[in-house]
Amino acid sequence: MSTVLRFHSFGLDHLAFDKQSLPAVGPLDVHVRFYAAALNYRDLMVVTGQYNPKMELPRIPGSDAAGEVLAVGDAVTLFKPGDRVASLFFQSWHDGEIRNTTGKSALGGPIDGVFATERVLPEGGLLHIPDGLTFEEAATLPCAALTAWNALVEKGKLCAGQTVLLLGTGGVSMFALQFAKAHGARVILTSSSDEKLARGKELGADLTINYRSKPEWDKEVFELTAKEGVDHVVEVGGAGTLPLSLRAVKTGGHVYLIGVLTGKGAGVDPTPVLAKSIYLDGVYVGSRAMFERMNAAIAANKIHPVIDRVFPFAEARAAFEHLQSGSHFGKIVLSLQQ
Repeated sequence: MSTVLRFHSFGLDHLAFDKQSLPAVGPLDVHVRFYAAALNYRDLMVVTGQYNPKMELPRIPGSDAAGEVLAVGDAVTLFKPGDRVASLFFQSWHDGEIRNTTGKSALGGPIDGVFATERVLPEGGLLHIPDGLTFEEAATLPCAALTAWNALVEKGKLCAGQTVLLLGTGGVSMFALQFAKAHGARVILTSSSDEKLARGKELGADLTINYRSKPEWDKEVFELTAKEGVDHVVEVGGAGTLPLSLRAVKTGGHVYLIGVLTGKGAGVDPTPVLAKSIYLDGVYVGSRAMFERMNAAIAANKIHPVIDRVFPFAEARAAFEHLQSGSHFGKIVLSLQQ
């Protein structure tokens, strides 16, 4: 029997804990006991109905969790009881390019997620976690870390000596900071909080910009890059920040569309994309193969995810409210240990 966080109607007021029986373990299935799960902004949008107002309910949210294998099906070859594993955001995207059908296998959206103490998942929907990481740290990897990795490394082919612009200090941005520094890149970090910028510098950010005191931060970026612009922009803001990101990136540079924290909006001028030959990429997490390459880099560089706060599972509502406040630095985690 698994304890699950579920909602029958949209809104944080409708989050509730239920008991759920587990299905029998099939030949290619793995029974996992999850010990930690991490929140993403997507989870908040799912619960409040912003992500898909037509989503079939009830639903268990959550795409990111880590735990221990309890049992495996007769045909499973990748795992054995006792293995430490993490969930894969897209249960069916193992390698190659993203497909039209990939999104249908996303945990915590079209299908039930992993804000649960136990789940039975397909063998291909899990993978081993790096040695040296706690379950809380490993739970932050499936969405935010893989998104940052896919953008900068898989799509952007990040090189030493290049400059990366990061917007804000949430989970994706902090992973992007760590991956960029591991590749020998220079990082410019923005935030509305001088305290968060100072913490970013402790993690390796080379230059910082407070966008509250300098709302035209694209001009500041140009000054900091000898009027060249940056090689890469990890764009998590959306319509409110994209025009500035397009001005801040260099000719032939990369802008990765990842989030919509400032809203969806409309009317973004595409002229800079054409005039500056900008590579504009939408990044929707990543595949199992990318996850494995990222884990190898995390292990080799001894990277530890930045965790803002760990909430008990019983305080999941408070964790969502903390995420909603925007006051966090790095990832917010739920402890599923009982």
